[in-house]
Amino acid sequence: MSQEQNKVFHLHKQFIRELKVEKRWVRFYQAVIFLVFFSIWEIASRLHWIDPLIFSSPSRIWNLCLEKIQDGSLLTNLEATVMETVVSFIVSTLLGVIIAAVLWWSPMVSKILDPYLTIFNAMPKVALGPVIIVALSPGYTSIIANGVIISVIITAIVVYTSFKEVDTNYLKVLQTFGATRFQCFKEAIMPASFPTVISTLKVNVGLSWVGVIVGEFLVSTKGLGYMIIYGFQVFNFTLVFLSLLLIAVFATIMYQLIDILEKKLIKE
Repeated sequence: MSQEQNKVFHLHKQFIRELKVEKRWVRFYQAVIFLVFFSIWEIASRLHWIDPLIFSSPSRIWNLCLEKIQDGSLLTNLEATVMETVVSFIVSTLLGVIIAAVLWWSPMVSKILDPYLTIFNAMPKVALGPVIIVALSPGYTSIIANGVIISVIITAIVVYTSFKEVDTNYLKVLQTFGATRFQCFKEAIMPASFPTVISTLKVNVGLSWVGVIVGEFLVSTKGLGYMIIYGFQVFNFTLVFLSLLLIAVFATIMYQLIDILEKKLIKE
C-alpha cells in the first residue's frame, strides 16, 4: 500500500469513527429529551401545575396500560389498528406506484387525468369517510379504504413526478440499443426513482395511521381510534393519552423498519 493510499485509508477510518461518535451523541440527546419531557410532565401533574384530570400523567398512563394488558383489551385494540394500518400502507403504496407507472407509460392518459388528480388531491379526503363507510359497509374494509384514499394520490403524484424527472439521455441510450418501453422503465426509470419511492414510503406511514384512526373514529368498535373516542366520551383522558402514545410508538417502529430497509437495499 502506497503512502497516499495509506493516508486515504486512515482518513476513511477517522471519518467512520466520527460518524459513530456523532450517532451516539444524537441517541444520547434524544434520550435526554425523552426523559426530561416525561419527567416535567409527571412533576407538573403531581404538583398541579397542569390539570391532572385533563392532561393525566406518565405514571397514570403506565398503570392504565398495565391494566389494559392484563384484561386483554389493549392487545385486541392494538392488533386491530396495526393490522388495518399495515394493510392500508401496503395497498396505498403499491396502488400509487402502479398509477404513477401507468401515467408515465401513457402520456395521453397522464394529460387526461392530470387535472382530476390535482383536484382529488386538494379535496379534504377525511370528509369522504362517511361516504366510504356507507358504500363499503362498516368494518375493516371501509377503515382500510379510508387509509388508502388519504395517501394513494399523493404517492402517485410524487412518484410520477420523479419518473418524469429522470434524465432522458438514459432512455435515449437504451432505445438506441433497441430497448422496449418496459425495459426502459425497469432499467432506468425505476432504479433512478428508488430514493423517491423510499421517501414516499416514509410519508405514507404517517398518512396511513391518520386515515385508519379517522376511520376508526367514525365506525369501529375496537382499535386505538375507538379507544380515543371512548376516552373522550367518558372523560377518561388517560385512556386518550395512552392511545396517542401507542400510535406514536408504533408509527415510529414502522418508520424505523423502512429506514432499515432503505439502508439495506442501498448497501446492496
